[in-house]
Amino acid sequence: MARLVPLFSGSSGNSYYVGNSEEGVLLDIGRSCKQTVEMLENCGIRPTAVKGIFITHEHSDHVKGLRVFASKYNLPVFATPGTIRALDAMNEINGKFPVYEMESGISVAGMEVYSFATSHDCAQSCGYRVHTADGRVMALATDLGFVSDEVMDGIKGADYLVLESNHDVGMLTSGPYPYQLKKRILSDVGHLSNETCAQLLPKLIKDGTRKFMLAHISKENNLPELAYQTSLCRLTMEGMNENNDFTLNLAPVDNSRGTSIVF
Repeated sequence: MARLVPLFSGSSGNSYYVGNSEEGVLLDIGRSCKQTVEMLENCGIRPTAVKGIFITHEHSDHVKGLRVFASKYNLPVFATPGTIRALDAMNEINGKFPVYEMESGISVAGMEVYSFATSHDCAQSCGYRVHTADGRVMALATDLGFVSDEVMDGIKGADYLVLESNHDVGMLTSGPYPYQLKKRILSDVGHLSNETCAQLLPKLIKDGTRKFMLAHISKENNLPELAYQTSLCRLTMEGMNENNDFTLNLAPVDNSRGTSIVF
């Protein structure tokens, strides 16, 4: 059965394994090769089970381990054309592994992977929708300033959704960040707030998605419990009951507990 293993989440690095114990793919690789290998093994996954890496965008907390890990295991890397150009300019592409532009439905590890455009302050960011061999669908949407129609099309109806709940607006606006950085985070090319994330969940449940993981939670401008409670309160106000109408998890900063979610 297909499973999701959140390896890392947050400003210090983001990476998710999707697949089974024999083969799967990584969505981003934002920690070093050594840390990624250690965490995969901690979660009961052989590094050689990874058959491909899909990159959402070129920011370091999503690609820090890319060059070394992909070179070591000679893995195909997939990204949008703009992200590939940015990675090349950053010298993250060294010719030791193949790099492919995302197309409509890439087949890797017995799964079909699709991308959808997101709004973020980078070259050409995207989210991913993964169709597994056993007919399940997992979607990832983080690092987006707002939820566009294209994002909605990419995530609706997924069996499991990893969705950004990055910051609490009050904590951010009253916090120590410089004004321009606050403005950037709050903009349409920044990050989703707890409130925006929470407002989206009832509609997604009505469209068929019932399992959620809140991700990319800011260490400086948020608290995991605050992100969780904001979404939970919104869903409760809509008359929905946890563990009956939906499940709500938090992506760990690092998966030291070896959490694995079957979806």
